[in-house]
Amino acid sequence: MLLRLFPSIARPFSVSSRSRLYCASREMGQDSSECEVIQVKRRATLRLCNVSSYATEILEIRADDPTLHVVVIPGNPGVVLFYKEFLQSLYELLGGTASVTAVGHISQTKKSWEHGRLFSLQEQINHKMDVIKQELQNNEVPILLVGHSIGSYISVEMFKRSPEKVKYCIGLYPFLALNLQSRKQYIIGKIAESRILCVVLSFIVALLGLLPIRLLRLIVTTFLGKFWSATAVDAVCSHLVKYHTMRNVLFMAMTEFRKLSETPDWAFMRENQHKIAFLFGSDDHWGPLQMFEEISKQVPDAALSIEREGLTDHGFCCTEAGSLWVAEHVAKLIKNQKASQ
Repeated sequence: MLLRLFPSIARPFSVSSRSRLYCASREMGQDSSECEVIQVKRRATLRLCNVSSYATEILEIRADDPTLHVVVIPGNPGVVLFYKEFLQSLYELLGGTASVTAVGHISQTKKSWEHGRLFSLQEQINHKMDVIKQELQNNEVPILLVGHSIGSYISVEMFKRSPEKVKYCIGLYPFLALNLQSRKQYIIGKIAESRILCVVLSFIVALLGLLPIRLLRLIVTTFLGKFWSATAVDAVCSHLVKYHTMRNVLFMAMTEFRKLSETPDWAFMRENQHKIAFLFGSDDHWGPLQMFEEISKQVPDAALSIEREGLTDHGFCCTEAGSLWVAEHVAKLIKNQKASQ
């Protein structure tokens, strides 16, 4: 349960470097056509922008001449810093031909910009559509959506609203419907439905945020992420241990559970089955194998995969190995899609 709940403004605060090729003679008189290739990783940059009057965290890597724009929609929590290694790996695997952007959820930010307001699943979907309109509407480059967990559901809804702009949709460990057999979901649902429990839990989490950073990192590493990347631990310490973030995580979860009690829109998925792909885990209660089987029946030509080797799990973005493996899988799907066009 904890993995699900915790799984300067004008300028970016991470250093961005570009991939470069250097050609140099190794010794005096050597043929200059012999080149040494040195690749420098391009790092993801975090910026804060205003989208429809809401402060929005965007993590991105911009390609110089992109042929595609990959937009990543996070799960819940929707803190984009969790996806830093995933974005960087995906950018490299696509050879720098695609810009990659992750869009954070409203009020799941480092600072409480929205003054205590709570945002529902539907409001988060509307917000992501506003990001597309504001940031990418005038861009002729096609968009490919990659959603994680509830972000998969959000991505499908965005695809429905903008089929002329979105060319492909990939869901990673998708949360598309309630799993009535999951006790973890039952417990989280009960907590999310209780305002008192949400306030108390958010207050306790916020108290942890008052601890010295070294002690907080030790607690996070020990109890939540022994094998997590330093980036994921930092994301917890900077964003999740905030009262406003936890209240919004739980409120969004409540609205998720209410909405996902409905049957998925199989008709839309069938109409677009050659433009949809899903990756499931072998032991994931958010995207159980029963859902994999149901999609196989309802949307037979969708690209479906199961990760059975235990290399990653629902919280893949919290580890470097998981981020790389999933990035490799997504890059392969994208290349296959391009090849089929």
